[in-house]
Amino acid sequence: MTPTSAQASSATVGRDHSAVDQVLMALDSALRTVFADHSASRPCPQPQVVDTTPLTEAEKRHAAALMRVNHVGEVCAQALYASQALGTRDPALKAQFEAAAREETDHLAWTEQRLRELGGRTSLLNPLWYAGSFALGLLAARAGDKTSLGFVVETERQVEQHLDSHLTSLPAGDHPSRAIVTQMRDDEAEHARAALAAGAVALPAPVRGLMRLAAKVMTTTAHHI
Repeated sequence: MTPTSAQASSATVGRDHSAVDQVLMALDSALRTVFADHSASRPCPQPQVVDTTPLTEAEKRHAAALMRVNHVGEVCAQALYASQALGTRDPALKAQFEAAAREETDHLAWTEQRLRELGGRTSLLNPLWYAGSFALGLLAARAGDKTSLGFVVETERQVEQHLDSHLTSLPAGDHPSRAIVTQMRDDEAEHARAALAAGAVALPAPVRGLMRLAAKVMTTTAHHI
């Protein structure tokens, strides 16, 4: 696979490099995530239902808005996993974060492809979403590995619920988008299970509530911008 995505950088961030090297690699990861075209390591999920009925223009706009929100979520995921990999000193946990980031890169590529097919665009605020998520990931990492893993669990559970809502909201005839969202949901659930198995601790209720509020602001804004 051509390393045109954030995964090329996320695989090296934090491995026996100086502070300057780590900053430069983190910046490279950010630029690749926000501005580069992305390649998936797995084929794009295909619908089991073959339906040649074209979507209406209104359905395309609605589906594109939802897929733009999902794309923003994947931008945020790259930032979170990159910063959490940077913040841990546990080689096994670092590798786990990097592996999850590679799967999230697939999601990034799939949502970009589907947005193009729908005639949509990515969020104009992607640099802001990335920067904010990177900062949150560093804060989680500074709180310790078990808390950082707990942050992964809560994030992925909220994303899974969010994707379930999109499966309800997507146009009934948009089978390609549904196939992508379904696979993304399954991957996110697996990331949460892996974090639990690695020793995640539950986050306090106020923190979970703040995460939900931040996610609501992000998804509502990205739906339009």
